[in-house]
Amino acid sequence: MAFMAQTIAERTQPGQRQSIEESNYVGHVYARAEGVAGVVIADKEYPTRVAFGLLNKVLDEFTTRYPQGTIAGASSSTGDSDFSYPELQQYIVTYQDPKQGDTIMKLQRELDETKIVLHKTIDSVLARGDKLESLIERSDALSSQSRMFYKTAKKQNACCIIS
Repeated sequence: MAFMAQTIAERTQPGQRQSIEESNYVGHVYARAEGVAGVVIADKEYPTRVAFGLLNKVLDEFTTRYPQGTIAGASSSTGDSDFSYPELQQYIVTYQDPKQGDTIMKLQRELDETKIVLHKTIDSVLARGDKLESLIERSDALSSQSRMFYKTAKKQNACCIIS
């Protein structure tokens, strides 16, 4: 994977982003004009937008911490290109689950959960509406039976007058 990362980083023109598939993995590379490139190697299901978002964030922070002159001077004079960037480990942990690292995916997940709750609420409201309709029908039937009972009772009592 290190060979793949180095190869696609070297072959990507400054200012370009690209994704290269290899076996079950995809290498997402972003080469910055400052001469720095970042590579994320993930499985094919990992969202491309999230990978490039991570690369953009990491490269922005890295180039802020190590300006262009610092990077060029260290790599050409000493041949050593090892720069300390401890935040990278935290990003790797956070972005293992793309929904944790990406705000749009978080919002989408929250919207999906809200949609499920709304569907359940609508279903229960509709069920209550059906129950209310059934109660109204029973109430109407009871009212008509009550009227019939009243009329029958009135007829029955009309024949028998108590004096």
